[in-house]
Amino acid sequence: MEADRLNSPSTSVITFEVLGHQLQFSQDPNSKHLGTTVWDTSMVFAKFLEKNCRKGRFCPSKLKGKRVIELGAGCGVAGFGMALLGCDVVSTDQIEVVPLLRRNVERNTSRIMQMNSNSDSFGSIQVAELDWGNEDHIKAFAPPFDYIIGTDVVYAEHLLGPLLQTIIALSGPKTTIMLGHEIRSTSVHEQMLQTCKNFFEVKIVPKAKMDSKYQHPSIQLFIMGLKPPAVTAEKADNAISTEKLDNKTQGIDQQVNEVETSKTDPDKEENHGSSSAVDDLDGEIIKENCLPLTRLSDGKLSDWETRRYGSMAARLLRDIKIT
Repeated sequence: MEADRLNSPSTSVITFEVLGHQLQFSQDPNSKHLGTTVWDTSMVFAKFLEKNCRKGRFCPSKLKGKRVIELGAGCGVAGFGMALLGCDVVSTDQIEVVPLLRRNVERNTSRIMQMNSNSDSFGSIQVAELDWGNEDHIKAFAPPFDYIIGTDVVYAEHLLGPLLQTIIALSGPKTTIMLGHEIRSTSVHEQMLQTCKNFFEVKIVPKAKMDSKYQHPSIQLFIMGLKPPAVTAEKADNAISTEKLDNKTQGIDQQVNEVETSKTDPDKEENHGSSSAVDDLDGEIIKENCLPLTRLSDGKLSDWETRRYGSMAARLLRDIKIT
């Protein structure tokens, strides 16, 4: 995205309150890159952290100084949720998105420090370019990280291989992976979930753990950790071999293809057992793929409800052909 577009008339600003801070995120919905839009899943993720930060693994005392990398950061909302809890975050995206992401990081970091100049609760947040599967980029971050996060990073089948290869390369035995995903394509969602289960212990965050307002049946949050080495060693070696750069996603791509060509057996769907990375949330498998019929109180919509109804309208219009 060209630098001179940052202040163009098409750029809008989303004001979002999280953890007591009014943050402002510039977005450019009219750009040709999906990463320049604030997507709802990032807001659900940040509000999930806010709700669960008083005790347990997400309290600031346990997150202080933890290394976090955000994949496909876009406008940077999710990364700020972690930074406000004391984490040292690197928000990454493709080079075209980096200027807008950096602007949001600089603006909101300044706002936070002005409000709490003496507070040590805020960690840090930096911006960097990362192309999934780029070995040089990955090595430069000195993995493993304590947390890997990403929201709405999978919207097409061809992205699954590079994404999972990158996650594995950035992970260690104690890394927690947290992904948020809005179901727009059932096939993409099923491929993502089934492929992840080949490499990770996967839990789906229950709706009761999410913010009561910032949630939706089509939006799911996943908490994952690598399976034991004996289970994933061969697959991971095929996926991230440094000796075979051209074939480094071969192992994961094969898993994606297997999922795509196989039929899902509902009786075999299960919520995998917990590991050290996913041991304090009761996971659940959520099979809601439809939008609920909602009665409006006094005919007034909150900002969140407006966003969700707009998303529903866009989805309906997508399937309408005008002749």
